[in-house]
Amino acid sequence: MKKNNARPGWLLRSSVVLALLSFSELALADRFGVQVAAGMANHHVNKLDLGMAWDPGLTWWEVGGWHFTLIGEAHVSWWHSAEGDVHQNTGEFGITPVIRFIKGSGGFRPFVEAGVGVRVLTSPTISNSYTLSSAFQFADMVGVGAQFGDRQQYQAGFRFQHLSNASIKEPNPGINFTQLYLQYNF
Repeated sequence: MKKNNARPGWLLRSSVVLALLSFSELALADRFGVQVAAGMANHHVNKLDLGMAWDPGLTWWEVGGWHFTLIGEAHVSWWHSAEGDVHQNTGEFGITPVIRFIKGSGGFRPFVEAGVGVRVLTSPTISNSYTLSSAFQFADMVGVGAQFGDRQQYQAGFRFQHLSNASIKEPNPGINFTQLYLQYNF
């Protein structure tokens, strides 16, 4: 009876090892980047953002030298409100999958991008006069930018980002940021 119980465990362990090896091979082919952004929002809120970007090399639908690609981003941000003295500083943590339409070749590759992610705030109270209803928020983003450099290691862009809780809890005032960002790709 022990032989029958040992066999499924061996198969499970072997499957896990093979999956990990497959993912590690994929990770070696991927590009990772570090992103720094600064932005401003309505209600006198400023934002500093540190992001990690992952480009798994997924591309599709090539049209006239341009193609779509999928990028994953993780963000840690700090918000500062100039209004009042309650929660002048708020933290933001989140992830966003980004779809990008980018020029496929050349030293300067412009792109347009859009993404929808999730965010968690350290507090929904932003200032004395402005409160979001929940700490959980969705983050919609559209932007433009370009990759450049001899290895396409640099990236710069402009983004418009809207955070709101999609009316999970009312009222749902949301907040809008305009951001500039720089990224270095390894």
